[in-house]
Parts: sequence; C-alpha cells; structure tokens
Amino acid sequence: MAISAVLDTNIVLDLWLFSDPATELLRQDLQQETLCWIATQAMRDELERVLTYPHLIARMAFGAIRPAQVLDAFDARVQLQAVPAKVALTCKDPDDQKFIDLAVTHQALLLSKDKAVLCMAKRMRLHGVHTGSNWAALRPSVL
Repeated sequence: MAISAVLDTNIVLDLWLFSDPATELLRQDLQQETLCWIATQAMRDELERVLTYPHLIARMAFGAIRPAQVLDAFDARVQLQAVPAKVALTCKDPDDQKFIDLAVTHQALLLSKDKAVLCMAKRMRLHGVHTGSNWAALRPSVL
C-alpha cells in the first residue's frame, strides 16, 4: 500500500523544473507508486501561476522546458482530491494552509520547503502527519 503525500509547490518545482538531485528518490518512489501524491485543483492552479514568474520563465528557457511539461508531469502523477475543510492547525502563511488541510485530512506526509510549514512539524506530528523538506530523510520513518 502506498503512502499518501502532499508536495508543496517548491518541491514540485524541484522535481519537474530544476531536476534537483535531492529529489531523485522522491521521483523514483512516485514512478514506482510507493508514494501516492495527492493534491487539489487549487494546488495545480498555484503551480500554473508560479510558472509565469519571470525568474522561472528564465530558468525554463535555459533548460528548454515549457510550462506545459511541468504541468503535464503534475497531471500524470497526482491524484486530485476535493478541497478539504479547514483543520484545527493554522499556518502563519495563508497560502500554505491548503497543503496543511489536505495533509491532515488524509493523514498524508507533507513535503515542504516553506519555513511557515516546517516550523509546524511537531504540531503536525500530533495530528499524525510527518512533515519535512527532504524525502530521503523522512522515508525511513514512514515506509
């Protein structure tokens, strides 16, 4: 049975735009379906919006990557979920609340590089959610 995971937008960019070597194990586990990536339409919409940022447009041009390729990678691997209700935990950054709500609702791992999310790791664990920025470091504790 695959573990469910919520990936914030920066992790998604590391995977499908920057091809960060630190995400290689995450990429493998997604492809092998060891990990079930869940998201909402709002998360996809955020990714689509972020891909229009000038510094990312420049990075895509440098790597000969089109925004559609990143969105296609998202669509091919994600399982879209309904937007959950707000959970008891509140993030300082309202833009990150959607990731927390989904992770807690589905008891899913939350991979994020956002400081406002990472500082909530202990509180998230009380709700059954492992949170961190590095899949390779979290993987042994959840598999």
